Amino acid sequence: MRVVIADDHQLIVDGIRRVLEDAGDFEIVGEASNGAQVLPLVGQTNPDLVLLDLRMPQTDGLTCLDQIKRRYPDVKVVILSAATDEKLIQTALRRGASGYVVKTVNPVDIPSVLRQAVEGTVFTMPTTAQPTEDAAARDAGLTERETIILKALARGLSNQAIGKQLWIAEQTVKFHLTNIYRKLGVRNRTEATRHAYKLGLVGNPLDDIDPE
Repeated sequence: MRVVIADDHQLIVDGIRRVLEDAGDFEIVGEASNGAQVLPLVGQTNPDLVLLDLRMPQTDGLTCLDQIKRRYPDVKVVILSAATDEKLIQTALRRGASGYVVKTVNPVDIPSVLRQAVEGTVFTMPTTAQPTEDAAARDAGLTERETIILKALARGLSNQAIGKQLWIAEQTVKFHLTNIYRKLGVRNRTEATRHAYKLGLVGNPLDDIDPE
C-alpha cells in the first residue's frame, strides 16, 4: 500500500513511518509538513491512502480532505488527530474520510486501521466513558480500553465488530476480554454484560434476571 503521511510534527511522522515499514506491506511515498504540500504531493506520488493531520500550517486538514476527494476521489484518506470532538469526527467522515484515528491510539494498531480503510470500512472513534463511568470502571480495576470493550460487548457487538471499531485484531479483543472476566470475577459475555449494567456502563441489562 502506497501511503502519504501529512503531519507537522516530525516525531509523529517518524513513529508512523517506522510502524508501517515494520509491517512490511506499506511504502511511504511522501511526507508533508504543511497543508499546502498535500495536494501536489498526492498528484506526484499517486498514493493509495493519505494519513492526514487536521491541524497543519497554511491549509487545514479538512480543506485538504476536500481537495483530495474532489481531485483524486479514489485515494483513501484517514484522519489522524488529537481532537476528540464528536461533531468534528462526524464532519470528517461525512466529507469523505475513510477513518478517524485519535493520536492516543497504540501505534502498532495503525497498520490494521489503514488496511481496513482501503478495503472500504469506515471507522468512527468509540465514545469515551463519562466521568461517573470512569470512576466505576476504575473501582472495578478496569483500564480505559477494557471499559470501552466491555461497553461494546454489552451492546451486543461480536469480537470481530469490536476489533473493527477499535482498530485492533480480534485476538487482541479476546486477550482484553480474558482480563475483563478475571477482574470482574465473571465467566462469560452474559455475566460480563450484567456486571456492566451494575456498574452503570450500559443503560439496560441483557435480561431481567437478577444475577445474584
